[in-house]
Amino acid sequence: MEPMDLFGLQALLICALIFVPLEHILALRTEQKILRKGLGTDVIYAVVNGAFLKICLVLMAAAAMSASAILVPQRIPMTVSAQATWLQVMEIIILADLGVYASHRAFHAIPALWKFHSIHHGIEELDWIAAFRAHPVDQIITKAASLLPVFFLGFSSGAIAVYFIIYTLHAQFLHANVSINFGPLKWLIATPQFHHWHHADQRDAYDKNFASQLAIIDALFGTFHIPGSKMPEKYGVDEPIPADYVGQHGYPFVRGGQQRQNTADAIVKPAGNLSQMK
Repeated sequence: MEPMDLFGLQALLICALIFVPLEHILALRTEQKILRKGLGTDVIYAVVNGAFLKICLVLMAAAAMSASAILVPQRIPMTVSAQATWLQVMEIIILADLGVYASHRAFHAIPALWKFHSIHHGIEELDWIAAFRAHPVDQIITKAASLLPVFFLGFSSGAIAVYFIIYTLHAQFLHANVSINFGPLKWLIATPQFHHWHHADQRDAYDKNFASQLAIIDALFGTFHIPGSKMPEKYGVDEPIPADYVGQHGYPFVRGGQQRQNTADAIVKPAGNLSQMK
């Protein structure tokens, strides 16, 4: 086994030791099983796609830093990296989440991109490991939009490493099967309630809550949606998303009759939205 794969498995085990007990203690849906439908597929995503994504990130970083060395005055990355690590991390979170918001909203608004993003929305039972299920095209475009500016501006490797740890754990927490009341903080930071509504298969929640860490971005752009203390009744999409790993990767490239019918339905329904293919 390659060292990268071994590291990925170790990290996944550590996350399981954190989130499985948390989901048991603070369960939102007590009837949901740990070994829920599609769990095996999501484990493959976490290990295989996780290793692939690491390679892509290294290549992105190398390309961005090479371009920065040519285009950006040296004093800028030196000044950025000389800041306190905690301040750099805060700046990275803000900068990266603006990129996530923009790319995420595009994946919902553009039908060709939605086909890739629908793989993630096809999950019908949310838990911590569901955070890993994303098509490689979805992951690469989102990471490019959110992290290329970070690499380009010369943030320190230590700050970027801390950001990745925070981002990864936060992403799993957002998808976790937990119920926690964050009070007024729900307007500032992304919470499980905030992100569960993003996954809701309910018309009033379509195309809402795009940010990955800062809910205030959605509040500023008018896409914030948390109806009181309520949680969604169901998750998923009405598209026939394949259940297997290989089928999900090929799904966006298949132009079958069912997909065309879903698109037609979305167009003719006045209250519908292409991103949900209703």
